[in-house]
Amino acid sequence: MRWGVTSGRVWSIAANAAAAPVLLLICAALGRAESNGATYVGTDECLTCHQQQAEEFAATAMGKVLMKSPRTDAERRGCEACHGPGSRHVEAVQAGEDVAGTLLAFRPDAGEPAFEQNAACLQCHEQGGQAYWRGSAHETRGLACVSCHSVMARSPERGQLAKSDSRTALTARRAASEICLGCHPNERAQLQRPSHHPIREGKLTCANCHNPHGTVTEALLKGFSVNETCYQCHAEKRGPFLWEHPPVRESCLNCHDAHGSINEWLLKVKQPRLCQLCHMESTHAASPFDARSRFVFNRSCANCHPLVHGSNHPSGVRLQR
Repeated sequence: MRWGVTSGRVWSIAANAAAAPVLLLICAALGRAESNGATYVGTDECLTCHQQQAEEFAATAMGKVLMKSPRTDAERRGCEACHGPGSRHVEAVQAGEDVAGTLLAFRPDAGEPAFEQNAACLQCHEQGGQAYWRGSAHETRGLACVSCHSVMARSPERGQLAKSDSRTALTARRAASEICLGCHPNERAQLQRPSHHPIREGKLTCANCHNPHGTVTEALLKGFSVNETCYQCHAEKRGPFLWEHPPVRESCLNCHDAHGSINEWLLKVKQPRLCQLCHMESTHAASPFDARSRFVFNRSCANCHPLVHGSNHPSGVRLQR
C-alpha cells in the first residue's frame, strides 16, 4: 500500500494485483468505442441530428463548460467527451442500421453497465466530493451517476433557485432530497413525523449531513462522527463542558432520531422514560407516565436537570440550573 495526505485527509492507493481488475474495467469502459475502430468526428457532426439536445445541454452547468469554454483537450471534444468517439455512430445512421452500442447512451434501457457510464463521468469528477466514490455504498450497489444527476437538461426546479446560488450540482435544492428519498422510504416516512429536520420544507437537504458520493465515515456522513456532523448546525452543544453527559459525548443518536420522531426535540423515547433507560428509578421512584407525578409535568426530568448536554457551572455536576 502507498499512503499520503491530501487536503488534510489520509488516502491510500492499492499498488498491487488486487487493483488490476478494477483498472481493467475502467479502461475497457473508456476505450470501448476506440476498440471498435471508432474515431472522433467533432461536435458539429453531432449537431446535424441533435440540435435540440445540444441547446438544452448548453444551458446546464456542464454544457457551459464543454460547449462554450472548454479548458482541456477532453472538454474540447464536446459531446464525445462523455459519449465516446462518434464515427461508428454516424456510419450506422447513414447506413440505416441499429445504432445501439455505438455510443454510451446513458439511458436505463440501453443495457449499459453502471461502471461504464460512471467511468465517463470519473474522467473529470474524481476529486473533491467524489474522491471516495470507488468502494462507496452507492458505487458497490451499482448506482450510476445519471440515476441522480440530470446531465443533458436543466432540472425543472433549478430555475426557481436564487441567482446568487453558485452550486454546480445538476439537481435542484428540493429535488436533491426527493432523489434520495426515492430509494430510502424509511427516512421518507420518518420525515413525516411531527418533530423532524426541515427537509420537507426545503431548508435542508440530505446532502447537508451526507455525502452521497462516499466518505470514510459511517452512513456517508460528512463529519468524522455523528456528533461532528450535528455540531455543524448545533455548535452550542459541542462544549467543552466542565460537567459532561457521557451518552451525549458518545453519540447524539443515543437520544435523538436524526430524521424524525413523534416526540419533541427528535427524542427517540418520551421523557421521563428516555432518561430512565439509563437512570434507575430508585432515586426518583415514580411511574413513568403518572399524570400526578412531577416527573411527567412540563419538561419532565428536564424541569430540574435542563442542561442535559453538559454544564459549565461549578455546581452543575447533576446538570442542574
